[in-house]
Amino acid sequence: MVHYETQNMTMETSQSGAGREDCIICLETIQGKKTLNCRHSFCSECIERLFKFKPACPICNTYHGEYTGNQPRGTMTVTRSRQHLPGYEHCGSIQIHYSFPAGIQGPEHQNPGVRYSGTSRTAFLPACEEGEKVLKLLRKAFDKRLLFTIGQSVTTGLDNVITWNDIHHKTNIGGGPQCFGYPDPEYLFRVQEELRLKGVIEDN
Repeated sequence: MVHYETQNMTMETSQSGAGREDCIICLETIQGKKTLNCRHSFCSECIERLFKFKPACPICNTYHGEYTGNQPRGTMTVTRSRQHLPGYEHCGSIQIHYSFPAGIQGPEHQNPGVRYSGTSRTAFLPACEEGEKVLKLLRKAFDKRLLFTIGQSVTTGLDNVITWNDIHHKTNIGGGPQCFGYPDPEYLFRVQEELRLKGVIEDN
């Protein structure tokens, strides 16, 4: 379960318009038209109902509000090394260490009152300009409690454990994508897109 807060946003509202225009949410003719800042239009009731769960345009995924996850209490520590990552031999590397103690699930989790086990994870980024950018976005996502959640582990099948929350990390130095490592020339682009879909973008 996640929490969303919609920010003040400019919307154009129209009760009628020339020609038929369908809402992609209800698949009917748009009623009480609302146009978001991204210029996509919907029924006012449809988009307001959708925004209660996710304040993002269902067409282009542009966020129009603040998205906060249910990541449990933990720490994110960053260290740097001269060690190169495959595909990034021109720079050193960044090591990110996440650590979470065991605890009890809160009301925002799947099973409130049930204990969950602690865990630690380590991830790697190249210390290049794009890698530094991703690091800042990951820190922002961590502070918004978006990187991890509590649920069922895909790899072990265990329940009530801390799991990744759809923002992929490189947990190995080598081995390529199949081993969650490098080289993977598209990774930095992909992870920025995953972060964008959760509303995590660079500050203006």
